[in-house]
Amino acid sequence: MSGRGAGRTGRERRTMMREAHASRLDERKATGNSAVEPDWQREFARGWMPGAKLIRTLRDWQGARSGVARKFAVLRHRFWSAVTGADIPINSKISGGFLIPHPCGIVIHPAVEVGPNCLIFQNVTLGMRGGGVPRLGGHVLIGAGAVVLGSVTIGDHAVVGANAVVLQDVPAGATAVGNPAKILH
Repeated sequence: MSGRGAGRTGRERRTMMREAHASRLDERKATGNSAVEPDWQREFARGWMPGAKLIRTLRDWQGARSGVARKFAVLRHRFWSAVTGADIPINSKISGGFLIPHPCGIVIHPAVEVGPNCLIFQNVTLGMRGGGVPRLGGHVLIGAGAVVLGSVTIGDHAVVGANAVVLQDVPAGATAVGNPAKILH
């Protein structure tokens, strides 16, 4: 056996993984990425950021006081949806600080709840299975190509790896990888 785990027992490797994960969780908390308080600065478009502009249309629609403003927000939402190739309904329940740096192919069911400061990469699907939809906690990172289906809760500061298929709950601070997803603590 070669590599980092050479000569270690399974228990030692699991202990090392737990310690490494705890240190990563402490680093995330130290960076100020809260699971409760949204960081609205993350949503501001700087230059050509179609994902941020798509999210801006959701915020404008939610805050519109008149029918004309809502209709204009819907028109802009349709434009930016076509540009990005993302299917994020305008009435989605998405908390502040939402970031989609590469929005191409993102599909979110309208009933999905997304917590504050979440980061979702391209080709992610958050959809219905068996009548239930996912709920994302705060400061969740979902890697490219991941699929989260059904009445699943992704805990605060959790990570879903690229191309993972999540059909079960992911505890706070844990990482889900694989198809079907396995939980790493």
